[in-house]
Amino acid sequence: MRTIKYIVVHCTATAPTITTDEIRKYWREVRKWDKPGYHFLIKRNGDIRKLLDENEISYGAHGHNQESIHLAYIGGIDKKANPVDNRSARQIHAMVDKLMELGEKYSQAQILGHRDFPGVNKACPSFDVREWLNNYEPELKQAA
Repeated sequence: MRTIKYIVVHCTATAPTITTDEIRKYWREVRKWDKPGYHFLIKRNGDIRKLLDENEISYGAHGHNQESIHLAYIGGIDKKANPVDNRSARQIHAMVDKLMELGEKYSQAQILGHRDFPGVNKACPSFDVREWLNNYEPELKQAA
């Protein structure tokens, strides 16, 4: 079993209407990845798709994948490809539930946004995870 130091929150940096199959196809055909970029993916309706077993290493955050679990929501950009927090209420609810579950399972892990790692030059997940955790859910604040 891996030692998990980080639970990393991502967006797919796509329109909120893109499908899980389209995301997987992009990883496979464009990125040439043999595994998904995330362990869990939150669809617009709040359903969470498990894409990879937690014991396996994904491609979510270069240099930190060995010690991370990755959770992403579908969306994160507007029609002009600018970063925007466009999570639906159901995605937010599902994210809270999943982060609570993962935070209990990996109690030593820090919950961070992808953009919070040193050297990362992207807006992902298109919102400030630490600020959101502090303002949104007291139970999650303890896990951050």
